[in-house]
Amino acid sequence: MKSAMKAGDKDRLKVLRLLLADIQRVEVDSRKELDEQGTLAVVEKAVKQRRDAIEQFTKGGRQDLVDAEQAELEVVQSYLPTRLSAAELDTLITEVIRETGADGIRDMGKVMAGIRERAAGRADMAAVSALVKSRLA
Repeated sequence: MKSAMKAGDKDRLKVLRLLLADIQRVEVDSRKELDEQGTLAVVEKAVKQRRDAIEQFTKGGRQDLVDAEQAELEVVQSYLPTRLSAAELDTLITEVIRETGADGIRDMGKVMAGIRERAAGRADMAAVSALVKSRLA
């Protein structure tokens, strides 16, 4: 926040304040301080909200709002860990399936839990879910 203030980047500062407020709200609601995983979950939720908003504004023909949400999304995404490449994700899915002994779609929950634990914030879990489902089918 300090660097955004010093640089006079009002848009970035606004997004950071919203993120900080979201984190503080979750901490107050849960009555405990968030660890790195909890904070990461809040940031991922903010990314998802902005993607949903972009989709809705696009359907509504509001390009001005799409551009604003896209700018916010870029700021929020800069605070996520680097994304897994397709090859890394494929390897991770293979490892977790092997470790859990999954042999069918009924084991998808175990596989997703293992992946979520290792790839939190580094992969789109909806896309991962589709990949796991196709592998287990």
